[in-house]
Amino acid sequence: MKPSISSVKVYQASDFPSYLPKLNNLYDDLFSGGKGFRSRLTSMVCGHLEVPKEKVVLLCQTIEFIHNASLLHDDLVDRSHLRRGKTTAWLKYTPEYAVLAGDYLLARVMVNLSSHGNVQLIHYTAEMISDLLEGEWIQDSLVGEWNVELSQLDQVHNLKTGSLFKWCLRAPFILKEIYSEEIHELLEEMGGILGLLFQRSDDLLDFDIRNFEGKAVLGDLKSGYINSFGAFLTEDFDPQKRKSFAGCESLEAVKLMVGEDRFNQRLSDFDDINKELIERYHHYLSVLESLQDFTWKPVLADLAKLPDPLYWRKKSGEKN
Repeated sequence: MKPSISSVKVYQASDFPSYLPKLNNLYDDLFSGGKGFRSRLTSMVCGHLEVPKEKVVLLCQTIEFIHNASLLHDDLVDRSHLRRGKTTAWLKYTPEYAVLAGDYLLARVMVNLSSHGNVQLIHYTAEMISDLLEGEWIQDSLVGEWNVELSQLDQVHNLKTGSLFKWCLRAPFILKEIYSEEIHELLEEMGGILGLLFQRSDDLLDFDIRNFEGKAVLGDLKSGYINSFGAFLTEDFDPQKRKSFAGCESLEAVKLMVGEDRFNQRLSDFDDINKELIERYHHYLSVLESLQDFTWKPVLADLAKLPDPLYWRKKSGEKN
C-alpha cells in the first residue's frame, strides 16, 4: 500500500515523569490542537523507506518535540498571548516554566536519539537545533528594524522554518544509513524551499490574505516586526515611511498608505516569485528521480504534492 501523510501519536503522559505534574499539564496543553504536519511528513517519507514502526515513532516524536520546544521559546520571546487558540504557556504557567519545559523537550530528544545509537542522526539533529536558535537570534534582532530586506528574512526562515522541513526529508534517509551526498543535497534544497513557502504563506495571513485559519491580522506588525510580505510590499519606501507603515493599526490603514491597487499588484508579484520557487522545487524532484542510486521512486509522487498546499493554503487538488 502506498504510504500517505498520516498521524503518528508522538506525545503520551507516560513519556514524562509523573512526579512533575505541572510539566505534564503544560505538555497536555501544548500538544493538543497542533496539526502535527512535520511528524506526518516524516512518517510519509519513512513509509517509502520501510523504516520500522518504532523508529518512525522515534523520528516523529523528535521533530514534534523540537518544534514545540521552539514554540514555547518563541511565544515567550515574542510575548504572544495565544497559541492554537489557547493561552500561551509562559502566561499560564510563568515564563520560567515555559523555558524549562522547552529545554526539557530538547534534552529528551537527545536522550531518545542516543539510545538508538545513530551518531550521524544525533549530529544532524543537534545541527538543526543550532540552526533554529541562530534563526531566532537573528529574527529577534530585526524587531523594530524598519529597513529590513526580504533577503534578511529569507535567512531567518531558512534557519528556523526551513531547518525543520529539511530534517523531515533527510532524517529518515540518515536513519536508514543512506548517506549519498547528492541525494542529501537535493533533499536539503527541497526542504529549504518548503520552509520558505510555508513561512511566506504564514506571513500573508498577517495581512488577511488566504487567511482560512482566521489568524489575528497584523499581529507581526503590531509586535514591531515587518515580515516577508510587509518587506516586499514596502521595499521602495524610505525609512520614515517604513516606520509609519509599521505603526499601522489596521489593514485598512495599511491599504490606505500603500494604495489598494499597489497592494494587489505587490501581492500578485509576491505570488509570482513563490511560483518560481515551486517550479525550482519540482526541478530538484526531477533531478532526484534521474539519479541512478535513488531507488525510492514512489516517494517522489508524494513529495510533489507538498508545495502548492503549503503556499496556497488549499487542499491538495484544489485550484489556486
